[in-house]
Amino acid sequence: MKGPLFYAKILLFGEYGIIKDSKGLAIPYNSYKGALKVSKNLSGQALKSNGYLREFYKYLSTLKTDLVTFNLSEIEKDIESGMYFDSSIPQGYGIGSSGALVASIYDKYATDKITVLENLTRDKLLKLKEVFSLMESFFHGKSSGLDPLNSYLSLPILINSKENIEATGIPSQKEGKGAVFLLDSEQVGETEPMVSLFMNKMKNEGFRKMLNEEFVTYTDACIDDFLKGNVKSLFKNVKQLSKVVLTNFKPMIPNAFHKVWENGIQTNDYYLKLCGSGGGGYILGFTEDYERAKQSLKDYKLELVYRF
Repeated sequence: MKGPLFYAKILLFGEYGIIKDSKGLAIPYNSYKGALKVSKNLSGQALKSNGYLREFYKYLSTLKTDLVTFNLSEIEKDIESGMYFDSSIPQGYGIGSSGALVASIYDKYATDKITVLENLTRDKLLKLKEVFSLMESFFHGKSSGLDPLNSYLSLPILINSKENIEATGIPSQKEGKGAVFLLDSEQVGETEPMVSLFMNKMKNEGFRKMLNEEFVTYTDACIDDFLKGNVKSLFKNVKQLSKVVLTNFKPMIPNAFHKVWENGIQTNDYYLKLCGSGGGGYILGFTEDYERAKQSLKDYKLELVYRF
């Protein structure tokens, strides 16, 4: 058995804000992917993954919901046969390693699944997101369900609000100087503690005000600019967003990158923002001149995501 491939995802805009109903934009990232496989002789990562799947199976068998049913005996049988998730997606990096796994399990074992080929109405997308949220909560405690949705559909997804999501198109890449890139912090981040930290901050009225008036405003503007291809305006808004995140989300930025972050804002060589929940993993970068950004960040590992 070798299942279909499911890709990593990048939440370009909307981290944390989507918990509070701002817009979000997620795109598939095809450089990393995973698939379900079976092997008689499991060792190393494959053995570890098989153990994980066993725990996940136990969790799925306790789910009490009318939204979805799984062929549980089939999952159990395949796990006993040596099933594992063979993935190149780095874990704890904010690009959806658990999302791809969740999508692959749903695809193979959900008994009444919504398929990618049918007409994906808003209701179907919301139902899928809800199912994936339930499934992925096993890994993160609280999940929006967006990562698996993105991985499952392999399409860019625009989140207008909790109740309004749609598959969308993004402007095709150009061979320009500008770019979106990933900066490797070379530290693993954990989602759950970061989300708890955010929820605690939300108890503070000043933080809530900043989130609504600044963070959400710039995030929404960035998404509109990106989708319409307004590159000049996009960089203005990304710069503002980068400043807001540096001021208000410092604990989510690894300490070693506070200066690097600030340097980008001061020199305009690049602007950084969180990729997922932060705390480690990848940091997302935007630059009007990728060569200049590479020069500025020559001590770090960068990966190109999108060209303007």
